[in-house]
Amino acid sequence: MFDAKKLLDQFLGSQVPGAGGSVRGRADQVTKVAKDNPLATGAIAAVLLGTKSGRKLAGNAAVLGGLAAIAGLGYQAYKNYQSGKEPVAEPAPRAPAQLPAPPADSGFAAPEALSDDFALVLVRAMIAAARADGHIDGAERGRILDKLSVSGLSADAAAFLEAELVNPIDLDAIISAGKTEEERVEIYTASRLAIEPDGRAERGYLDLLAGRLGLADGLVDHIEATVSAAKIPA
Repeated sequence: MFDAKKLLDQFLGSQVPGAGGSVRGRADQVTKVAKDNPLATGAIAAVLLGTKSGRKLAGNAAVLGGLAAIAGLGYQAYKNYQSGKEPVAEPAPRAPAQLPAPPADSGFAAPEALSDDFALVLVRAMIAAARADGHIDGAERGRILDKLSVSGLSADAAAFLEAELVNPIDLDAIISAGKTEEERVEIYTASRLAIEPDGRAERGYLDLLAGRLGLADGLVDHIEATVSAAKIPA
């Protein structure tokens, strides 16, 4: 079985050496980087799934990796919401910013404490978000699978991604996996990190997800602001 936490880090590790431009535009370039150096496969999964975000995590959020970034950003948004602050997305800083780790008693699990099962839920949530606009048709899926075969991912991880691309999205399973409000915040945060809601399909999906997760509008606004502030143009 593949390492779900490692795969999640690959979904969010957008700073791949030698990769520039938009997410979709750099797919071939990133695949070549992966072939030349299989250890430098950050963001391979996200790029090949065509998330089209065109943005990447900035500062310390990018350095921390997938699990820590999701927990840290989710906790920051949750804390700001509970304190009654206004959800304002400040421009991402040029210099690395500190993304504090959530306190142990916050309900936001540290990477080492997160179960593999929930890490897999977050991966599935990101894939579902990436598929929200329906652009992954049969031809696109074939191109993705061709690239996955040389991307440096393990055979098990590639097989999992192939199945996720082919099978219908099980949104009910993703929703039911969020047992606590903090976990539901992390599911939404991971989904929001995967895409930019610049079209009706993406915005509609995120609105549906927030509603199904039972997240308050104000909390969703804080997650949106926090994630937006953590991203810069790719």
